[in-house]
Parts: sequence; structure tokens; C-alpha cells
Amino acid sequence: MAAEIHSRPQSSRPVLLSKVEGHQDVVSAALLIPKEDGVITASEDRTIRVWLKRDSGQYWPSIYHTMSSPCSAMAYHHDSRRIFVGQDNGAIMHFFGITFNLNYSHQNRVSAIIFCLASEWVISTGHDKCVSWMCTRSGSMLGRHYFTSWASCLQYDYETQHAFVGDYSGQITLLKLEQNTCSVITTLKGHEGSITSLWWDPVQRLLFSGASDHSIIMWDIGGRKGRTLLLQGHHDKVQAICYLQLTRQLVSCSADGGIAVWNMDISREEAPQWLESDSCQKCEQPFFWNIKQMWDTKTLGLRQHHCRKCGQAVCGKCSTKRSSYPIMGFEFQVRVCDSCFESIKDEDRTSLATFHEGKHNISHMSMDISRGLMVTCGSDRVVKIWDMTPVVGCSLAAGFSSR
Repeated sequence: MAAEIHSRPQSSRPVLLSKVEGHQDVVSAALLIPKEDGVITASEDRTIRVWLKRDSGQYWPSIYHTMSSPCSAMAYHHDSRRIFVGQDNGAIMHFFGITFNLNYSHQNRVSAIIFCLASEWVISTGHDKCVSWMCTRSGSMLGRHYFTSWASCLQYDYETQHAFVGDYSGQITLLKLEQNTCSVITTLKGHEGSITSLWWDPVQRLLFSGASDHSIIMWDIGGRKGRTLLLQGHHDKVQAICYLQLTRQLVSCSADGGIAVWNMDISREEAPQWLESDSCQKCEQPFFWNIKQMWDTKTLGLRQHHCRKCGQAVCGKCSTKRSSYPIMGFEFQVRVCDSCFESIKDEDRTSLATFHEGKHNISHMSMDISRGLMVTCGSDRVVKIWDMTPVVGCSLAAGFSSR
């Protein structure tokens, strides 16, 4: 049963509209039904439920189905009213009208599902270290590609049939899918933790990735220049991301309940690559592994650090300052060398993101972009529905389609 939230905050922050409660275990996925006051949820309590808003303002489960295994992932295609639910045992349940069929796409937990109506493909990733694609007409498996680590998340370009797969090693693989085979186009490496979420914007051809290292990276795929932008503002692993193409804003959620809205409609600076050196690039004192220079100068070696602004290898004495630098994506204070600290002006420290508290664990987030609504869910078994329009700064156009 759900209780309606009536309080309306005065400041520009997400407005909590409703809380939906009823699951007995972790809610793995929650999706808003476009153009309707409804939510579809899948849980590790082995149930999938469709909640509809009643005249009382409360959400009640109108459809309730028990699965054979805990639910781990879900996709919904509104135009065809088709639901795909991945399970812990590797199976994907396909609900179409009042019928359904069962297919074992994986040998382990399903982590992500995408449905392409044009080709009638269901593409999925799993903890059996593979991405698979299957024909929904025949129910036959078309192809598989294996990785060295668990495949954790997935995005797909419907026009070009390219799939982006993130895995637990921190790598993102770009694949070109064919009818019965695929080819690896490239791999993207930049995160220091497992990839937890991906978002593909086909208009600007930008890929966003969130990871357990608490960071987000924007990859300029369309520019083909290898340009990446780093965003650091969360204090826990980034669980879900959504890019609003019209307003050039990125919404992200983390496991500790943090909700961030990033302004991407500005010219940001790319974080530098960290330089390597045997001695401090400021004072030239040797680092502790530089045995020869320590012997020659009769000095004790120092620990190596890096300035986040210039990337130089520096010692602690030459990097005593900390500063935020939002234009480079650093929303909280990070290590900078003393000379870079002096070059940062007060206006350079102005935040380019807003941060809000979801006040519950968030393991999954989804948005109905056309209405500016967001739904979050997690291990606390609570589903929250948010009005995000006060935060994104404008009324989102109906031309946006929900994904």
C-alpha cells in the first residue's frame, strides 16, 4: 500500500509525490508507465507488480505475478505493452498481453535487458559474463559474446545496432551486433571500479557511465576524439544515470540516496592524465622508490601524489592545498598543487551541480522524461515517485519520449 506525500518544499529540489510499499525484499527495478499514473515493479521477493493510482491518491497493486526466481532486471515497451523480467536463475520472462513465455538466456543472474521492437530482439547481460541477443518471434538464441568479468549494465543504439556493455572490471565494450554474430569495435577504460550504470544519448552521441568508484564519465562517442569528462560529487557508488537531452542536464543517483543534477550545458575542462615521475615535478625531491637519487642526495624518499588540475606528480609538501574545481567535474575538494591552488579563483569554485537527499537506499532509478517524473527503489523495499521539474529548471517538453 502507498501513502501519498502532501508536503511541498519551497526550495528548488525534487518533490516526493508518493511512496509505494508492499514488497517483502529488495526492489530490483521500478518503471513508470508513460501517460498513466502507474508503476511497474520487480523484486527479489519473486514478484512483479503493476501499481495504479486510485482516486484516493494511493497506489495499489492491480496486477500481481509470482516468478520462479528472484527478479533482477526489467524492461518495458509501452507501445506494444510488453514486459521483460530477468531473474536470478538466468531466465527472462516475456509478458505479452495475458500470455508469457520463458527463455533461459543466461546461466546466472540477469543484470540488464533491452527490447528492440524493429528487429524483435531482446538483448541482455548477465553474471555469466556474457551479452546475449534473442529473437522474440521464434524464441531462439541468436548470439552471445563473453567477457572476462560479470556484465553489469547495457545500452543500445537502435539505429546502428551498437551495444555498450559495462562490466565488473571497470571496462565498457562497444559491440556491433549482427543477426548471428558480433564484432568488438572498441573498449573504453577510465573507471577505477565496476561499471554500475550506462546511459546512451543517440542525438549527441554521448555515453555516460557511472561506477562503484563514485564517479561518472561522459564519453564523446560521436566526436571520435576520445574526449572524456569526469564528474565527481557522489560519496557512494553511482547506481543510475539519465541524461535530459533537451535541458542538457544529467541526473544521477547513488547507493547512499544521493540525487545529483549536473549542468552539462557549459564548456567543461577535461581532467588531465596523471603524469609519472621519479621525483616531485615541483621541488624535484625523489620519491621513495628512486633509490639512486636518494643515495646521491642523501635524502629520504617522499610519497607520490597527483594534482587533479594539472596532473603533475607532486610530493605532499608541494600539494598542501585542497580545492573544488567544478568545471573539471570536481564538486568536492580534491588535492591540487600549491601553484594550481593560487590560480583557482573564487568564481571557479561555484558548483555546477545540485545535490539532494533521496533519504533511502537507491539501487535503481528510472525517469519519465516527458513528464519530469522519476522513480527510485532499493534495498529498503520502498519505491519513491518524484517530481523533478523544480530541479531541471523548466517544464520538459512532451516531445521527449520515455525510455
